[in-house]
Amino acid sequence: MTDRAMAIATKVEAFVRNEVIPYEKDSRLGFHGPEDALVRELRAKAHMAGVLTPHILQDGSHLTQRETAIVLIKTGLSPLGPLACNTAAPDEGNMYLLGKVGSAEQKSRFLEPLVSGEARSAFFMTEPAESGGAGSDPSMMQTTCRLDGNHWVINGRKKFITGADGARVGIVMARSDDGACMFLVDLPDPAIRTVRVIDTIDSSMPGGHAEVDIVDLRVSADQMLGASGEGFAYAQIRLSPARLSHCMRWLGLAMRAHEIATDYACRRHAFGKPLVDHEGVGFMLADNLIDLKQAELMIDWCAGVLDTGSLGTAESSMAKVAVSDALFRVADRCVQVMGGTGVSGDTIVEQAFREIRAFRIYDGPTEVHKWSLAKKIKRDWKGGQA
Repeated sequence: MTDRAMAIATKVEAFVRNEVIPYEKDSRLGFHGPEDALVRELRAKAHMAGVLTPHILQDGSHLTQRETAIVLIKTGLSPLGPLACNTAAPDEGNMYLLGKVGSAEQKSRFLEPLVSGEARSAFFMTEPAESGGAGSDPSMMQTTCRLDGNHWVINGRKKFITGADGARVGIVMARSDDGACMFLVDLPDPAIRTVRVIDTIDSSMPGGHAEVDIVDLRVSADQMLGASGEGFAYAQIRLSPARLSHCMRWLGLAMRAHEIATDYACRRHAFGKPLVDHEGVGFMLADNLIDLKQAELMIDWCAGVLDTGSLGTAESSMAKVAVSDALFRVADRCVQVMGGTGVSGDTIVEQAFREIRAFRIYDGPTEVHKWSLAKKIKRDWKGGQA
């Protein structure tokens, strides 16, 4: 690991532990995620500490994926850490995409406010299942766009759009006659109406997860990313790094939950000795160490693949499945070790369990990734028979 990444990670960890963790009981932690006033306050502190958007350097370049991993793991030590340091989803993935494919004008207008932490963003792709819209299969997309003079007109309904409520930058996916398209949109816009913010198992993301109606949204042609029909190609540029950064952040949270459970097991006595000395408890903590290390190594391996310039589609699927399942086992054991305290709000262990359970669905559920890998296995087998 590079010296610069280690130096940044050390600063980030100190900031999260000393400045962010005390906010975990703040009254502005809403049911649908932290209020924007809290996010702004935390980001101001991160800016003062020199750890705001730490994965993007002063010249606009990014840390490598392997370097990003060590930094984002540290931001994840608190559920509020990624928000404070501006490394949270969907902003981190949207910044990556705009940095890769946005025009100079698009970067100035839409990317810079995200990098500075002044604005939040949302990625409008998923659609309602009850109407047969796009979910894990984006080819089912029903939201349409048509060219009208120098503008595109977009209509559709989106669901589970993280952070839409309160976002200032939107990336909207729609389908033209050529195929999938992506558009950059200033928010709020009266043509994009929040129907509801959905009650979900997690609570760490500002704005929650919204269902929205898009009715005759007019977007200037120069706000399209690339050309008509290129949306799926751009989605692939974003997806693998975004899957992996989820793994990074939630590894940090699982590590923190393990710290708390370990402290509890070493301090709490029952049946004449500390809990950790009871084999059943000690073995659960030992299994945690194994899962955490395997997750860390899986992330590093996949990050190395992405750093070669590969899209890393199969590798990121493998990492997402392995890491999300491992971290869920860790979070579940932490709850179990801590008993009644583990299911209470007295520590962040209960929240870690909820957040990581949702992670097994986000950016593609485990089963979809395994299905994709099985198709690759079959293709590779057929290629070997030729």
